[in-house]
This record gives sequence, structure tokens and C-alpha cells, in this order.
Amino acid sequence: MNCQPAIEVTNVSKHGFWIFLGDEELFVPFSQFPWFKDAPVSQLFNVEWPQPYHLYWPDLDVDLAVESIRHPEKFPLVSKQIK
Repeated sequence: MNCQPAIEVTNVSKHGFWIFLGDEELFVPFSQFPWFKDAPVSQLFNVEWPQPYHLYWPDLDVDLAVESIRHPEKFPLVSKQIK
């Protein structure tokens, strides 16, 4: 039996998307998480919550710590896009 709380992407805008984790809703800005920016909406919605502090988007092969969404300033990231 799965006791993990519900997970759902609730809204997508040109600036990012909102994800509902149990009783908490978080905003994932594309400016801080650029690998989501050009992803099809269907791939954003296909998210798994395999562990309490870990999210996974299998279509995009993206793993994120929930804490990195809550406090992105604690997780500096430099994204280099291949041209």
C-alpha cells in the first residue's frame, strides 16, 4: 500500500509551474530550473515522488531534492546549454 501523499502539477505559466506535494504547494521557476522551460506540459505532469525529499521526472530524467525547490538559494546551480 502506498502511503505517500498526493503529488500533482497544478498550473503551468510562462515563468514556471506549481507543484502540489501533500499539503504544500511550491513554485518551480524556469529561471532557476531551466531544464523544464522547453519541456512539453505532458512531461512536466509526469512526476514521481519516490521518497519524501526527492522528486523525479522520468520523461526528462530530472531528479530534484524537494528542499532545492523550497530554498533554491541554498543549492546554487549553473546550467550550461549545449548549442
